[in-house]
Amino acid sequence: MIELLKAVLFGIVEGITEWLPISSTGHMILLNEVVKLDVSKEFYSMFQVVIQLGAILAVVILFWNQIWPFGKKDNKAPLTKGGVGAWVKTDKFKLWFRILVSTIPAAIVGVLWDDLFESLFYNYTTVAIMLILFGVAFILIENWNKGKSMKVTSLENIDYRLAFFIGLFQLIAAVFPGTSRSGATIVGALLLGVSRTVAAEYTFFLAIPVMFGASLLKIWKFGLHFTANEAMILIVGMVVAFVVSIVVIRFLMGYIKKHDFKVFGWYRIALGFLVLLCGVVGFI
Repeated sequence: MIELLKAVLFGIVEGITEWLPISSTGHMILLNEVVKLDVSKEFYSMFQVVIQLGAILAVVILFWNQIWPFGKKDNKAPLTKGGVGAWVKTDKFKLWFRILVSTIPAAIVGVLWDDLFESLFYNYTTVAIMLILFGVAFILIENWNKGKSMKVTSLENIDYRLAFFIGLFQLIAAVFPGTSRSGATIVGALLLGVSRTVAAEYTFFLAIPVMFGASLLKIWKFGLHFTANEAMILIVGMVVAFVVSIVVIRFLMGYIKKHDFKVFGWYRIALGFLVLLCGVVGFI
């Protein structure tokens, strides 16, 4: 029961931090320093990634009409006027092709060097440094963009070149925990002239293949030999992450319509220095 309660806590933290640009992996690493799950190191390495599947499901449900590429209803760009092609939404397919382009850099690095980077950088020092660096980046970029008209104000305006460059920013998060996958892609998108709302939405959609692929890779490496206790911990964590993600995504989309991302930058900086202080005094 104690381990299931811990799984609930991990699910809450995952659901909050996955979509806010403050680093879910970083928070999960830090949480595990304080509230350790009584599981093997191999299981926890898999758990902190696969728990994100719950968060993915929240995006799929909330944005279903914007991402599902089939159906006659609201089909603004059918493949053909009649027949089977009338059910194909070409604009949605183009969006998915651009999203796949964005996943290429992180996918290559993840498949080839995931274990190496995890052994080198998955520690509180790296997390703290990246929290601070990208916190500063958020503040500087928001100040730079203040009063400017953003060039990209809809998902349709994101071309393949821009999609690839956003993917390069995501690559930073794939290597360094504490960066935040959503934080890195949003910072990159803002820097490249994408509006806040579009940057957030694109980040949400980009998470679907990235997290699904990362989860499959982790499960494949771990295998399917779960104990009953491990299976319950994983399921509880994913379900809680899903419920919390629904609330957080709705909050964030409403928040950024009236506010910028600087508050998240200041939070990251404060948390980063707190983590370094805790490390120095031996708390973690």
